[in-house]
Amino acid sequence: MAETTAQNAETADRLLAVLRRIFRPLVRLLLANSIPYPFVSNLLRGVYVDVAVKEFPVADKRQTDSRITLLTGIHRKDVKRLRGQRRLQLRPPRTVALGSQLIARWTTLPEYLNEQGMPRPLPRVAAEGSVPSFESLVRSLNTDIRPRVVLDEWLRLGIAHVDADDRVCLNVQAFIPPTGSEEMTYYFGRNLHDHIAAAVRNMMGEPGELGSLLDRSVNYNNLSNAAVAELTAIAKQRAMEVLQELNARALQLQQRDSGQPGASQRFNFGLYLFVEDQAADVTVEPDDHE
Repeated sequence: MAETTAQNAETADRLLAVLRRIFRPLVRLLLANSIPYPFVSNLLRGVYVDVAVKEFPVADKRQTDSRITLLTGIHRKDVKRLRGQRRLQLRPPRTVALGSQLIARWTTLPEYLNEQGMPRPLPRVAAEGSVPSFESLVRSLNTDIRPRVVLDEWLRLGIAHVDADDRVCLNVQAFIPPTGSEEMTYYFGRNLHDHIAAAVRNMMGEPGELGSLLDRSVNYNNLSNAAVAELTAIAKQRAMEVLQELNARALQLQQRDSGQPGASQRFNFGLYLFVEDQAADVTVEPDDHE
């Protein structure tokens, strides 16, 4: 029993050290946006209570405030207050949901591609005949939002431009939303959550029906700027190839499965690249203080 307790304490210590590393970039983002610690502390209390209630139940027993207090260490008065608060569900901005579907079609379906397999310029408005246009592309997915509204937003974000022939051209390399925009904030939350959730599921031995979730990386140090530039170029090229291949197949499968029983699964495959100068790392750990 004592040995098990010691092992659990050692595991917790290692995890806390890891969390310190994870929290640093998040705290940097929070401070840059003038969000002080008390706001985050209150938010974290609510998350603790919510997760304890929903994901740590006792079979055939009601989740009492006292038990949540025991699990989380949060005062029972605060638990009661937090359990009664209404949580706002985070949903993607309407332009994000529609935009991703439009781009998926434009970069995948044969009628929107040229001979090289690249998205071809589309006439802005529908003309006579069967030539696809930007207007018909938007209306194929949504009849509530006018194509002009979508185009204006895409022009603002730099996702597309209109050429001299009044054709809408997709800027294939400009799918990254502007810094601080609603779109970028949404993708930041979704992708970071999914990456952490996949790693946590693997850490806790909860692989699910598909086995352990993919969470791999290639990590090297002692590299020159030229070496990093070369690796970065390779990574970006291969990453786009994989994403485009998955995008094309996922769209086919979604069209096949939509409306079928059991078609409720969400799939998110992500890639990331990070570079830092280790010589400039001046992080001081608590043990280094005199």
